[in-house]
Amino acid sequence: MSISKELLDILACPKCKGDIRLNENGDGLICDACRLLYPIKDDIPVMLIDEATRL
Repeated sequence: MSISKELLDILACPKCKGDIRLNENGDGLICDACRLLYPIKDDIPVMLIDEATRL
């Protein structure tokens, strides 16, 4: 099960409030402005700045 289009449309980066997109592997959400990758664990996006990985 992947993230639905509707959920992606309403999610925003918690740091800059900008748009996010699904990464190529489908296991994370990328904020291009902040250069952060938010992980998706058990089909749930972890939208915590401290859990994000720098790109």
